[in-house]
Amino acid sequence: MQSDIARRGVAAALGLTLALAPMSLRAEELTGTLKKVKDANAIVIGYRDASVPFSYLGADQKPIGYAMDICYKIADAVKAKLNLPNLEVKLNPVTSATRIPLMANGTIDLECGSTTNNAEREKQVWFTNSHFLTATRYVSKKSANLHTIEDLKGKTVVSTSGTTNIKQINEANTERKLGLTILPAKDHAEAFLMVETGRAAAFVMDDVLLASLAASSKDPSAYEISTEALSKPEPYGIMLRKDDTEFKKVADDATAKLYTSPEGKALYDKWFTKTIPPRNINLNLPMSAEMKKQFTTPISSPDPAAY
Repeated sequence: MQSDIARRGVAAALGLTLALAPMSLRAEELTGTLKKVKDANAIVIGYRDASVPFSYLGADQKPIGYAMDICYKIADAVKAKLNLPNLEVKLNPVTSATRIPLMANGTIDLECGSTTNNAEREKQVWFTNSHFLTATRYVSKKSANLHTIEDLKGKTVVSTSGTTNIKQINEANTERKLGLTILPAKDHAEAFLMVETGRAAAFVMDDVLLASLAASSKDPSAYEISTEALSKPEPYGIMLRKDDTEFKKVADDATAKLYTSPEGKALYDKWFTKTIPPRNINLNLPMSAEMKKQFTTPISSPDPAAY
């Protein structure tokens, strides 16, 4: 009888152990960023102070922007995953020089800006699903009716010295026999001024930079950006720590859910086709065909050919 009681006691203890096992295993399974966030009850977002419209300071000097809104969605997903309703979201400024080191050393958990996801960077950090695809296009005056690359034949165009963009327009000029006169400018402002004053018919550069320059000009309605691109898309992504599969899955699930929902398109329109604070400029940059595809089937590839 005593042996029966003992057996029942052992069985009960074993049953209790098995019942508790999944909970303890789940706790032990937390690694990397998720463990760091849970232990600190805080997630740290790295932000840029002047990367319009991705991450920049608003009128109250607090960071706002398209990438910031996405990062807050990821933070909400982490909060739900870890069951931490009072999770603190901390903000930490970063620059182009500090963003990767601060991610690698654990200072920030997400980097929210306009960071290009490429093969070289993927050796140091990872990215969640791409939130923007930039490409080399040109801005011109609407009155010039320059809609395609072929329309530029025989024209004078400008691009900024030392950029991949000026290299690309030189290559296109040779390959397509466009007969262009290509002027180098010392910076973006000088290049845009050449179009403004009629010294050049078009300025070749990353489309989102062109949109910002046109929107900030004296007469934004006078300019248009070409739909045809001179390059493959370059993906921007929210940066994560390298080799953190568990955290990347949470971020990928959250961003995929956002992008494929009507809220994703609305979020894009909010920052790229409507007036944005604090200066009430409008970038007038509708979704490209590649962006529509990316929001339908989100990926985080660093390869431009994947888009």
